[in-house]
Amino acid sequence: MVQSRTVVIARRMRMLAAATVVALVATACVGGGGSSDDSDTQPGQTIQPVTPQEPTSPVTITFQSWVSEAQQMKKLSADFKKLHPNITVKFLNVPADSATQKLTTQVAGGNPPDTAFLDSSAVQDFASRKALVNLDGYIAGSQAVKLDDYVAGFKQTAVYQNSMFALPYDGETTGLFYRTDLFQAAGITNPPATWDELKAAAEKLTDPAKKQYGYVLFAPEAQYYWLPFLWQAGGSLLSKDGKTIAFNSPQGTQAADFYVGLRKYAPPDFLASNSWDGRTAFATGKVGMYMAGAWFGGEMAQSFPKIKGKWSVAPLPAGPARCATTIAGDSLVVTSQSKNKDAAWLWVEFLSRPDNMKLWTFGTPTATLLPPRQSLLSDPELGKYNPWLKGFADQMKCAVNETTNNPNWGQASDALNTELGKAIYGEQSATEALTKAAKKGQTLLEE
Repeated sequence: MVQSRTVVIARRMRMLAAATVVALVATACVGGGGSSDDSDTQPGQTIQPVTPQEPTSPVTITFQSWVSEAQQMKKLSADFKKLHPNITVKFLNVPADSATQKLTTQVAGGNPPDTAFLDSSAVQDFASRKALVNLDGYIAGSQAVKLDDYVAGFKQTAVYQNSMFALPYDGETTGLFYRTDLFQAAGITNPPATWDELKAAAEKLTDPAKKQYGYVLFAPEAQYYWLPFLWQAGGSLLSKDGKTIAFNSPQGTQAADFYVGLRKYAPPDFLASNSWDGRTAFATGKVGMYMAGAWFGGEMAQSFPKIKGKWSVAPLPAGPARCATTIAGDSLVVTSQSKNKDAAWLWVEFLSRPDNMKLWTFGTPTATLLPPRQSLLSDPELGKYNPWLKGFADQMKCAVNETTNNPNWGQASDALNTELGKAIYGEQSATEALTKAAKKGQTLLEE
């Protein structure tokens, strides 16, 4: 499944402001029928396995997502019905860019779906408001779901107070796509592995007279694409307790100076664009390097086949402190107000079986996602249809997931994005951007 423009941009926006879902969810701390224990698991506590009861009469469960039209999902639904003839899965369609807000409203109104496809960055917020079922017991009783097989970074997104409230289902890391033909013409033999090499390559590739540039920047999505640089420099967004802005540290300033400094090698007519519309800069050879998720490779292969063999992908260059890349994904949840929790879990468990997760993430020519299970990341068929996916799988060791439950972080994040965008436009320095964003952000966190 190649992600659409809506999904790509929506994921970026959801990650920037996932913490803003809390207001309405807080009003709905309702339980419901079922056999799962919704209490949190304490460290060292023994989890009692829960065996879901197969319904003896027909029941219908609802599954809300933006992927119901995908051929893989249609096949999975049909296969599930064969195994569980008394359970009918009713698909509820919702646009990707409004899925989180839609679920927030439904939870507050007491009418959420039984199960949902949820952006992983929002799971902890919903769990903290008791809107989701604690899955510990179900997981302990499952033969298909093995927690130790999940990649740590993905698993962390589903954990709240020591318990699992979701099952990660798909994801992506961020890599560096580069035009091999432009690299060869510029005399660059290998993709950059460090910041210095990235800057040197960008400089060699840039020739304004030919309208060719080295690296692309997008002011409207400035924060998202700056985050890897922040982490690579050894910085973080917030203090460990989540109460203090930390992105204006010396490491953050170093990262912002470097990131904004790439502006001199970026095509000026794309600064106000976004990572979807801006893909044409790479496809047409106007830019030699492009930071993006695995979706970008699928889009190049599908929509721009004429450049096949003229591009490749590499890990993001390492910074002064370490390697780092963003992590994004989607998870499967059961809502706490569901009256058919067991049936809902059976659907979630079925989708999470290794063979089904494989089909969804990389099992077809158009599937360009990564599975959050280690056994699948090492599957020799991972690159069968899209060989470049292997590079993204290798980057899992560098994946960083920094989250917060502060209800005002979304607004603080927006402020950071706005100020960094102004720096990219040349309206202020990178240091000024961080100083202003930190002041606004700290005020918001303390409200």
